[in-house]
Amino acid sequence: MNKLMRRWNIENPWQLLIIFFVFSITGSSSIALGRPLLKAVGITLENLNAFLYYPLFIISSFIFYQLFLVFYGWLFGQFAFFWKMEKKMLRRFGFNFHNVNS
Repeated sequence: MNKLMRRWNIENPWQLLIIFFVFSITGSSSIALGRPLLKAVGITLENLNAFLYYPLFIISSFIFYQLFLVFYGWLFGQFAFFWKMEKKMLRRFGFNFHNVNS
């Protein structure tokens, strides 16, 4: 735990607990919203091949994950940490943030 706190530059164990909580509800929320959204637009396993359905499900869940991560981070007072994490994650996927502050 101390190694993680040093790596993420966190001084308070409560802040680490909040960060873990935000990660957990973000993942759950993105999955919980992804499947019903696909169903609402008519994309289900019954009418689409699994090789197409699951990539669409993963992409939609990923998009919601990115949005929820920053939103929940802001909601729980950790926006700066999660905004930095968000930019780092998206850079790995090829998005650049040269003109975005902080």
